[in-house]
Amino acid sequence: MNRRVVTTLIAALLLTVTAACGGTEEQAVRADGSVDLSQVTLRVGDQKGTGLQALLTAAGQLKDVKYKVTWAQFTSGPPILEAINAGSLDFGAVGNAPPVFAAAAGSKISIVAVAEKGVGGQVIVVPPDSPIKTPADLRGKRVAVAKGSSANFHLLAVLKKEGLSFTDIQPQYLQPPDALAALSSGKIDAWAIWDPYTAQAEAQIKAHILVDGANYVNGFEFQIAGQDALADQARSAALGDWVTRIRKAHQWANDHQDEWAKVFSQLTGLDQAIVSVSVKRSQFKDLKLAGDTIAREQLVADAFSEAKLIPVPVKIADVVDTRFDASLENPS
Repeated sequence: MNRRVVTTLIAALLLTVTAACGGTEEQAVRADGSVDLSQVTLRVGDQKGTGLQALLTAAGQLKDVKYKVTWAQFTSGPPILEAINAGSLDFGAVGNAPPVFAAAAGSKISIVAVAEKGVGGQVIVVPPDSPIKTPADLRGKRVAVAKGSSANFHLLAVLKKEGLSFTDIQPQYLQPPDALAALSSGKIDAWAIWDPYTAQAEAQIKAHILVDGANYVNGFEFQIAGQDALADQARSAALGDWVTRIRKAHQWANDHQDEWAKVFSQLTGLDQAIVSVSVKRSQFKDLKLAGDTIAREQLVADAFSEAKLIPVPVKIADVVDTRFDASLENPS
């Protein structure tokens, strides 16, 4: 049994155990209709690329939480949304592409909040001695990308601008740790990826940024909740508080870059110099789920549909839940 299969089985087992601790929190709703948050458990998916647990810890937003929070770690966004759809998680933060793929698959997920980050760390990198000098040189090359990730859209957008498509390259669908190793050993020619993996590749193997996300992609980081959790009065109340805590943490990170980088490094094991580069490229701006935000994300969905990388067209407005937008008026 190969490592990927073993890892998948272990993750599934852990999520099954976690799911047994979750479920509807009917006992949390009092007779008067109010919610006893101490009876609620939120099951949250996290990934190194977003560092949500690290961010909330650093910003002090995990103190005095009235409900219980359990964490499960993933290497990218798509598996988080698969777990939410399966009912093993209630919440996760992902990039701009995973919600499109999840919606196309009919997953029971809703976008409940969004922040935009800088796209300087959303890149395609190549080895330092690579003959690939321009995006047009990607034709025929082995390019690693996590399928359904924000990097997947960035790669698609770069190829389209050059008059290329996925059929003009050899896509290698790899998760970030495997892709870094493959780039280091010469098994792939290029890698579409995001921070902090970008900064890690630059520092550890002197990877060269071929092209970043400027003028190609939005920097959206979506907060996703399961529709079952949103339909549950108790968990929905906890989710409202959770989203507000994340917004406060975003503002703290913007105002305390050095401290944020230090804590992120300590909690993830990444070198602080690597994390500092990532943090400086990733300032947060919380947005409402309306108007231009939805329109810009619809462009992502339309691009995947036109490229026939998703089975059916997706209307982003159909997977948006704006109930927590009101708290953005005064997140503090």
